[in-house]
Amino acid sequence: MSQKEEPVAVVALDVPPRTKPSNYPEPFALRMAGREKRPLGDFFGLANFGVNLTRLMPGAGSALRHAHATQDEFIYILEGHPVLVTDQGETPLAPGMCSGFRAGTGNAHQLVNRSDAEVLYLEIGDRSAGDSVSYPDDDLKAVLGHDGKWQFVHKDGTPY
Repeated sequence: MSQKEEPVAVVALDVPPRTKPSNYPEPFALRMAGREKRPLGDFFGLANFGVNLTRLMPGAGSALRHAHATQDEFIYILEGHPVLVTDQGETPLAPGMCSGFRAGTGNAHQLVNRSDAEVLYLEIGDRSAGDSVSYPDDDLKAVLGHDGKWQFVHKDGTPY
């Protein structure tokens, strides 16, 4: 066979985690310590949406609190008890709970693991071209480039 045979199904925890824990520039990348993402969608070559199996160690956060302009996001809690932080406040989550974040609402969100146990969840998001991300708590903005890579700048537009 000349082509590598693609798997039909895998054990999600067998998919290798990302080698680079965060795309954020420093000092923001350091704040992602304790987060491990397994890019399930990338493993299967999905192009229109991404799926990550994400583990948060005690004290870790899912991301900086953020809001996407054009990309929808969805999370489903598999294990543990994270806190969902949004513009509406804080909402404790438990296994079996889910939440969705519509693009363009400006409602910034993040998960924080304030418990003593690990949190495991699925995150799903589309890959709309031309997305931008606002971070209301940090001096940071992100724009998805034509090459599919995030470009980070200060809120005044100067690059990192």
